[in-house]
Amino acid sequence: MVSGWKLGDRVAFSERLILLPRPAKRAFILALDVINVPLSLYLTAALLTGGLPGADWLRGESGILLVLMLGSALLSRALGLPSIQLKSYETSAMARSAALAALLAALLSIASVSIGLARTPGEPVIFALLFLFLSAAVRLALLQLLIHLYRRDVAATKVLIYGAGKTGMQLAMALRSHEAVRLMGFIDDNTVLHGMTVAGFPVYPPQQLEKLIDEQKIGRVLLAMPSLSPPRQAQVARRVAALGVDVQSLPSFAQLVGEEEIVAALAPVLPESFLGRNKLDATLSGASSGYAGKSVLISGAGGSIGSELCRQVLPCAPARLVLLELSELALYNIDRELRALAEGSGCEIVPVLGSVTDKARLAAVMKQQGVQIVLHAAAYKHVPMVEANPEAGVFNNVFGTQILAQTAINCGVERFVQVSTDKAVRPTGIMGASKRLAELVVCDLARRATGTIMTTVRFGNVLGSSGSVIPLFQEQILRGGPITLTDPRVTRYFMTVQEATRLVLWAGSMAKGGEIFVLDMGKPVSIEKLARQIVESSGYSIRSASNPEGDIEIALTGLRPGEKLHEELSILPDLLPTQHPKLFQAVEESLTDFELARALQSLSAALAQQDAESVVEEAIRWVKRDLIKNEDRRRNESAAP
Repeated sequence: MVSGWKLGDRVAFSERLILLPRPAKRAFILALDVINVPLSLYLTAALLTGGLPGADWLRGESGILLVLMLGSALLSRALGLPSIQLKSYETSAMARSAALAALLAALLSIASVSIGLARTPGEPVIFALLFLFLSAAVRLALLQLLIHLYRRDVAATKVLIYGAGKTGMQLAMALRSHEAVRLMGFIDDNTVLHGMTVAGFPVYPPQQLEKLIDEQKIGRVLLAMPSLSPPRQAQVARRVAALGVDVQSLPSFAQLVGEEEIVAALAPVLPESFLGRNKLDATLSGASSGYAGKSVLISGAGGSIGSELCRQVLPCAPARLVLLELSELALYNIDRELRALAEGSGCEIVPVLGSVTDKARLAAVMKQQGVQIVLHAAAYKHVPMVEANPEAGVFNNVFGTQILAQTAINCGVERFVQVSTDKAVRPTGIMGASKRLAELVVCDLARRATGTIMTTVRFGNVLGSSGSVIPLFQEQILRGGPITLTDPRVTRYFMTVQEATRLVLWAGSMAKGGEIFVLDMGKPVSIEKLARQIVESSGYSIRSASNPEGDIEIALTGLRPGEKLHEELSILPDLLPTQHPKLFQAVEESLTDFELARALQSLSAALAQQDAESVVEEAIRWVKRDLIKNEDRRRNESAAP
């Protein structure tokens, strides 16, 4: 019964203490400063006499005590000490307490002299020091009591601060009185700090982080290392998050007050700076007339090449742009963009949701929209995806091209232009093989078509397109690295997406039928050099054995299936000039009508069985036969006198 009463009384007292109104709390703090006066003076006398003073001391000091207590109340209020929250009682507030102690010591000396009471020279100093100590100690003790009371019914999250520098210490001070957070210590890479106590908390090495999380049930780690570059912070965050705790990053105080950018973004990377050659002329000049007043269908209109083709064709004043796209979202985006661009131009924008493999749909669209030019940019082009899904790659790239091209011929389309890739030259994987077979399909149809001019445009990698290395490297840099590189010897040809589309339109306007056009793309670019340039242009450095403090590491992963060290633009070295100084025509052999028919028949049979292995074998077999024919031509030309 008594025990229960005491417990209830303690809980009620705690609640009353927490819920006191602000004026009552200020009066309570003021009372503490007043009570500290007789206690400090009593302890001063005890220190000087070596024993506890008796009743005679109290009678002799009663007048002085009244003066000091009244002075303490007035001076404490004047200095604003009762208004300072306990959790904010730090260096500046303690200075006010020191000022109060000094003033009371002076008042003690003056009052003692005025009534003729003799004191030792050091007595006011000792009194002031004791008063200051007791004022600070009482406040800190009250703060800990209140923190305990607040936390009693609150589930506090245990946290560690990663970084025991200036920002970490300031964060620790801010969290010290937070009822929902319990700081357990610091983690820091600096070995000098290991085992030390910073801001009242121990500093641990990073190697103990996993053990601390497990033993102390840490729920969150706060990164307080704003001086580190964003990639290095991202690396630390990923490593810590992998241990199963929440990770949050704190900006520097210079960032919070606006002296520094609060987010360090990648510097803009200009694709043309990596071309290794001069940019092409930005105008279409003579080529634009071939598209004026025409109904133009662009397959893959929502892709990186297809969408830029749409943007480049629009200024050529076509009568109609038919956007063929398999992805609903991509079609919606390009349709919305083009409608805004085409406003007032008189060009009709027609979005068509469909596939290049849907023969009936294609025929209906071409007839209804009176299509005169087809720009075929739809393809599965990402090497790893096509290597993992050869049936889909071959069906879309080879048979989709055949269906679209044959439908264009049947519907009386004037021109058909296929977009191809340098990976179609001597391919080692199914993606390149499917694109080479698509080239052969167009070449075969071009030989037999009477009313439709059919041609192919082949070029290298397009900077900034989906799956291109620059967006990939930028994403990896934002994650803190590493940048993944298949092989340091890899080189690639590069062009901007604007150059690629202008090339396609130029080739389409000058084609006579059956050509494979290639671009003078300059010298191939080293991918490793490109990676280093992107890191440096983003304001970071490469981390390596010679520079262990760098920001971004380059990791080698090995060549992927279907990938080559060096790409080529043509099978044979002979290139014929064209009307455009940067456009050339490849001179290459191709499969005969009979050979191509057999190739398509064998591929169709393998696809019908959904036999991925057979699909790959048949595609590679016929591409190798095509390559042998070109090699035979090379040898014959070399042997000719």
